[in-house]
Amino acid sequence: MSYVVLARKYRSRNFSEMVGQEHVVQALTNALTQQRLHHAYLFTGTRGVGKTTVSRILAKALNCQGPDGHGGITATPCGVCQACRDIDAGRFVDYTELDAASNRGVDEVQSLLEQAVYKPVAGRFKVFMIDEVHMLTNTAFNAMLKTLEEPPEYLKFVLATTDPQKVPVTVLSRCLQFNLRPMAPDTVQQHLAHVLASEGVEAEPQALRLLSAAARGSMRDALSLTDQAIAFGSGRLQEAAVRQMLGSVDRSYVFRLVEALAQGDGRTVVETAEALRVNGLSAASTLEDMAALLQRMAVLQAVPQLAASADPNDAEAAGTARLAALLPADETQLLYSIALHGRGELGLAPDEYAALTMVLLRLLAFKPGAAASGDAAPAEKKTLTRPEPAPVEAPPPRVAAATPLPAPTAAPAPVAAPARRPASPPPAPAAPPAPAADAGEPPPWDAVPDDDASAADEPPPWPDDDPGLPPVRDAVAVSPRPVPPAVAQRAGTALPVLERPLPAGQEQRPAAAPVIAVPVRVQPEPGVRTKPVYEPGGAPRPPVEFTQTAEGDFWHATVQQLVASEAIAALVRELALQSQLIGRQGSHWTLRVDRETLAQPTTQERLRKALAAAGLAERLTVEIGPVTDCPARRNAAAAQARQRRAEEIVLGDPGVQALIRDWDARIIPGSIKPL
Repeated sequence: MSYVVLARKYRSRNFSEMVGQEHVVQALTNALTQQRLHHAYLFTGTRGVGKTTVSRILAKALNCQGPDGHGGITATPCGVCQACRDIDAGRFVDYTELDAASNRGVDEVQSLLEQAVYKPVAGRFKVFMIDEVHMLTNTAFNAMLKTLEEPPEYLKFVLATTDPQKVPVTVLSRCLQFNLRPMAPDTVQQHLAHVLASEGVEAEPQALRLLSAAARGSMRDALSLTDQAIAFGSGRLQEAAVRQMLGSVDRSYVFRLVEALAQGDGRTVVETAEALRVNGLSAASTLEDMAALLQRMAVLQAVPQLAASADPNDAEAAGTARLAALLPADETQLLYSIALHGRGELGLAPDEYAALTMVLLRLLAFKPGAAASGDAAPAEKKTLTRPEPAPVEAPPPRVAAATPLPAPTAAPAPVAAPARRPASPPPAPAAPPAPAADAGEPPPWDAVPDDDASAADEPPPWPDDDPGLPPVRDAVAVSPRPVPPAVAQRAGTALPVLERPLPAGQEQRPAAAPVIAVPVRVQPEPGVRTKPVYEPGGAPRPPVEFTQTAEGDFWHATVQQLVASEAIAALVRELALQSQLIGRQGSHWTLRVDRETLAQPTTQERLRKALAAAGLAERLTVEIGPVTDCPARRNAAAAQARQRRAEEIVLGDPGVQALIRDWDARIIPGSIKPL
């Protein structure tokens, strides 16, 4: 007699023998007991969890005749009647299994459905079992839809798949779906112990733990690995042999690595990694076992009471508890994350052991106060200091011009002027620079006179601003261009952009990045023609015009107050901004808009309620007509005036003119913005 593998020999014959799928067993048992039978069942789950097994048990439960031949539908098939024996042997004429992976066309499905018109020959029901049903073509699915929805009363469909997402929803809606879950390692280990006890094979508990973990939730894989381990160990299951067969890493290496990381012992980490290379142990398994160990350590650190309930005979549990007390909780979380991400880097490196070493060193490097080796002192952290700006460094792309600055306490060393402009001899450090001899020729950069000593106590002069307009920053963004070395030498020291002094109590904005401060004249030179400095990039916009009226002044102030208090918003705010106040007769106000889309009844009512809540108007009438004075036009005119004033201030600044004249700079269109 030929040998029968464990996966087939110990296949479950009834619901009571199934393990790990109690939720499916309970539902089917109750349905069979109460005779509440569905015409189509769909079993989903990964490989080796019992989809085909539960299908055969269901077929036996539907066709069982009992030991005396007079049985009926039951949740506990006898297993001795002719129907039960034939189904177990795979030769029952009314039970048909179709492998959709190799019979996925419409012809095979139609051939199966042609048998549906015939009643059962030997059993009570005909059962069509289609395995891997997601492999069927769309045409095959469409061919079976009608029969699947309304089959004959003697026909039952059982579908099984590992990928339910590929099954059409039209099929899913016609089936009663059961999801078979992957089995827990403890469940697999207990079943393996029962099987090996029946076979009379000696097995160490740690060897069974390795096999159950390697099965990854599949009972069939666990039994197949057990067959292989029995052959590898000559009829005995020992931990060392099973670990060697699976290529798993000895847990002693993993515990040694984690302990070395906890102690910051880099030498032990590197030596252990080299031992893994010499013994040919898997680098991926090492990181996987480390992640599993760190996960158990994190659980013990979060719930220390679990350590007392651990098995005292389990050496791994004691070692895990010891490491959990040795390593801080935050470092455990960090090492766990690095170990998980390090598994993805093994395939990117030319040598997986080199990648493993780098991951372990990364684990060590991120440990606070750890060193690269066990006998090296912790590396001192360095703080990056910003070097002093040198006068000859290339200037940044943004250049700012300011009004004359107070004389610095320590002036930079004088440098020679460029060849295109005659330079006077460099003055002595204590003597003030001599003024230019010729008023028509601009003096050299290093000979520009400073202001009076009293100017150091006063803020720089500013252009006369309009009292109704906000201040304008006197910084101009220019296009980045290469600066000649001579100009860079004349630029002087790096200073921040000057800001206009703010009123008392107002927060000072952070200073901009350091720029090169260039000494410029306060008054433009007579007879010097400056280059065009502003490129707006298009035709100027026409000025916004409006007819100023007393009612317009009142309505503008009212709308601004409503907007500031957030009493109106969205379309209501737009109606108020675009309308003109025509007249007021007590609490009855009349507005005019030029667009009918703004004068919607709901928008008018919301504006009226806002005015009434402010105690202004109880009635509101909105008419359609030309508008000559509205808050929107006033705001646009004010914004246009502020923009024009800002451009005038910047373009008229002598420092800006000097930058344009001497550095060939251009103002970026749109960079001048009023504050």
